[in-house]
Order: sequence, then structure tokens, then C-alpha cells
Amino acid sequence: MTEFTALHTNRLTIRRLEQDDWHAIHSYMCNPDVTRWLPEDTFNEADAKAFTDKNLHDGAQALAVALKGTPTVIGHMVFHPWAGSHTYEIGWVFDPSNQGQGFATEAARALLSHAFRTLKCHRVIATCQPENPASWRVMEKLNMRREGLFLKCIPRENGVWWDEYFYAIIAEEFEASTQL
Repeated sequence: MTEFTALHTNRLTIRRLEQDDWHAIHSYMCNPDVTRWLPEDTFNEADAKAFTDKNLHDGAQALAVALKGTPTVIGHMVFHPWAGSHTYEIGWVFDPSNQGQGFATEAARALLSHAFRTLKCHRVIATCQPENPASWRVMEKLNMRREGLFLKCIPRENGVWWDEYFYAIIAEEFEASTQL
């Protein structure tokens, strides 16, 4: 993602990460309940600083989600090209105290609009594990289609393999869903 202008919703600002955001990112990414469904393990302070540093510049793959009108980061959104310039991947991670309030859906809807209307994407995808209903329910609220179930496709520690749901929405579907 090269250029990105902050997006604003009723309750949120989705913006580029800033240097000091590592504190907030560490506060939720150090929680095993948050990272349980992520490829990354829990973050220590150095991991949070490295993640933030990596996503400050062009080529960033994550954006901060802050409460509108405040600097308070409550989560981050994964948002980057996936398998070509016309397809993006989207994902979300939120502090537990801000889960279950519709923030992921609200932020993702704003990013979908940006993807299709500004970036002129053709398709946006998202993935999650079948055992993570909170995430796949967000995808379904966004009118994304479950296109597949990939069995034992992600290696984890101790010889464990994760299954993965694959969801997607194309530009025409997004536009039709916004007309409802």
C-alpha cells in the first residue's frame, strides 16, 4: 500500500500506523486470547516495535484503528495486495475490551469501500479458522462469500495443522450490497 489517506467512519479513524502506536499494539498482541487465531505468536515489546516500524512506510500491510477524535488505537487492520494488483486481503485484530461492538465490521466496511471505489480493486479476500466464528461472522456481515475450506493448510507448532476458511467479495457484489 503506497499512498493512504485516513478513512473516517461514525466511530473510527483508520490510518497509517505511527511510531508510538507500538504501545497499544503490544497491549493487545501480548494477550494469547488475541493471537490465538493469528499466524504470529504473542508480541513482546520488541515484536510490537518491529511490527510498527515495518508498517510505517510504503509497503505497509497494516493500518491502525483508533477511536474517532482520539489517538487511542483499539486494533489494527491487515490490508494489502494479494495475488496481483486487483485483489487485496483484509483482516482485523482488536483489543479484547473493544471486541463485540461492531468495530471490526465498521472498519472493514470502510476499507472495502476504499478498495473498490478508490483503488478500483476487483476482489477482496479474507481468511480465518473455522473455530473462529467471531471472524467469519464479520465476513458474512460484510456480504463476503465463503468460497472454500482448506483442510490442514497452515502448519502450527507441535505438528498441528490449521484448517482455513476462504472468503471473498467482488466489486459488483459490494456495490449491490451497499444498495440494500
